[in-house]
Parts: sequence; C-alpha cells; structure tokens
Amino acid sequence: MNLLEQLKTYTQVVADTGDFSSVEIYKPVDATTNPSLIYTASQDTRYRHLIDDAIDFARKSTSDRQVQLPKAMDKLAVNFGLEILKIVPGRASTEVDARLSFDTDATVVKAREIIGLYESAGTSRERVLIKIASTWEGIKAAEIVEKEGIHCNLTLLFSKVQAVACAEAGVRLISPFVGRILDWHKKNLGVADIPAVEDPGVISLTGIFNYYKKFGYPTQVMGASFRNIDEICELAGCDLLTISPTLLRELEATEGILTKKLDADQAREMAIEKITVDEKTFRWMMNEDAMATEKLAEGIRNFTRDLIKLEKQMEKLL
Repeated sequence: MNLLEQLKTYTQVVADTGDFSSVEIYKPVDATTNPSLIYTASQDTRYRHLIDDAIDFARKSTSDRQVQLPKAMDKLAVNFGLEILKIVPGRASTEVDARLSFDTDATVVKAREIIGLYESAGTSRERVLIKIASTWEGIKAAEIVEKEGIHCNLTLLFSKVQAVACAEAGVRLISPFVGRILDWHKKNLGVADIPAVEDPGVISLTGIFNYYKKFGYPTQVMGASFRNIDEICELAGCDLLTISPTLLRELEATEGILTKKLDADQAREMAIEKITVDEKTFRWMMNEDAMATEKLAEGIRNFTRDLIKLEKQMEKLL
C-alpha cells in the first residue's frame, strides 16, 4: 500500500480544501474549509452557482444592504459546506468570522446562525463543525454552544494551554497547526529545515494527544497545516489529520512502510502532570509563549484579510 492507504488504517484523513474535485479524488472522511480556501475556490467559475445562490438568498432575506452582505457571506460558507457533505461521509467545518475572535457573545450568535442555515437546508448539526479561533473568548463561546449540540472545531491552536482549555470546555475537536509552528521556529532559529522527528509542531501535537488520552478527554485531535509528508508520517495514529490536496497526492504517490507513532493505550501509561487552566493562567501562559501568541494573532489577521477580499467580491454582486 502507498503511504496514504496506510495512513487511513491508523488515522481519519480529512481534506483541507474548498475544491470539491480533490475531495472526490482522495475520499476523506471529513473536509475543512477556511476563509482563505473559500476565497481561492470562489475564483473558479465552476463554483459561481454557489455565489449566485448566496447573493439571491441575501437579497430575499432583507432589503438592508448592510445586513445583506453578512447574510450572503454566511450562506456562501454554508453552500461550500453543503457541497462537501454531498461527497464526504462525515463532517464539514465552517468558520466563524475571524473578526469575532475576541467577542464571545457575537461568536455564539454567529455559530447559531450558521447551524440554522445548515438545518434549513436539511442537514443535521451532527454533520457540521463550527470553526472558531482558539482565543479565550472563542473557547468560552464554544463551551456555550457545545451544550446546545452545536459542535466546534477550535482552530489556530498552537499551544498546550489552548488545548487544555478546549478540553475542559467540552469542545468536540481541536486543530493544532503543526506547520505554522515549524515555520516560526525555522525563522527564529535561522535554519532552512528541521527533521520531522525534531519538528516543534510534531512534538507539540504529540504532547497534546498524549495529554488528552492520559486524562480521558473525549475531545478529538486533528493535526492541521502541514508543510511536508514527513510531519504527517510522524503523526500516524492521531485521531484525525487534515491534509491539503498537494500533500494527499504526494502521500498517494509514495511507497514505503508507515509505522503508527501515536498510541492512546501507551499515552494512558505515561507520567504526565495534569494542569488546571482558568482565564488568568491561560492569558499568562499564552503571554509566555511568543510563538503561540504571534501565530494566533497572525492567523486571525490572515483569515480576516481573505475574508475582506471575499466580502468586496460579494459586495459588487449585491
């Protein structure tokens, strides 16, 4: 078997894309999107009907132009999710506006609105994950909506303290960003590469996985943001891994023996110290972690940038 086939025996493979053709080719269990992926996909004429439908929905919903745009944006994100759900057997992740990352109440409202759109289209909330940035405010919002059966994917996660706070909040799934952690350390150290076994992103996710399994948290760990297939191979056995079409293609084209690296049973036997996270502890530990602080802020800025690009495109059509 190639590496992709072997990986699927250890880990649920998720497609990280807004391109439906890639989802059909690699047959992942779930698929994730974000504003950057949707913006890129929206430039493809094959998906113009999804944009037209979102515009039509917004116009019919209200005559207030200021309200039309956010309605159109939400419907577009949901439209992409609905198309994905026609292909994958599992779940689609749809992101909350990154500009709400520090507003718990507004994030809760937006999560409910997004789920409402899915349910209006006949899709069960069990097949949807609401993506929310792993700020303190985002985690608290997820804690509220999880109790309503609205399940969340906490994204832009770069540290153990974020992961522990998510687990304590009862979040369904987290997405540690492996490759972006690697990027920061390469730049900080002034090196061109770091071997996968020493990759700080791989080490970070491994520590989070082991912590969750040691203490019996049901929150799923889904590694994300990979830079090469070596990182992915080092994380075989993780609950889920969301992988770009480029790396899925490379895994499929590569022969070799893939060994399971993460094991829940082994983690339960490890000597790991349990930590308690309240807001003060969370903010202090984030403050002391320059990488996590910088990459979280950068990720929110970048998602916002692409969201604004998409808004400008949609505004012209309204």
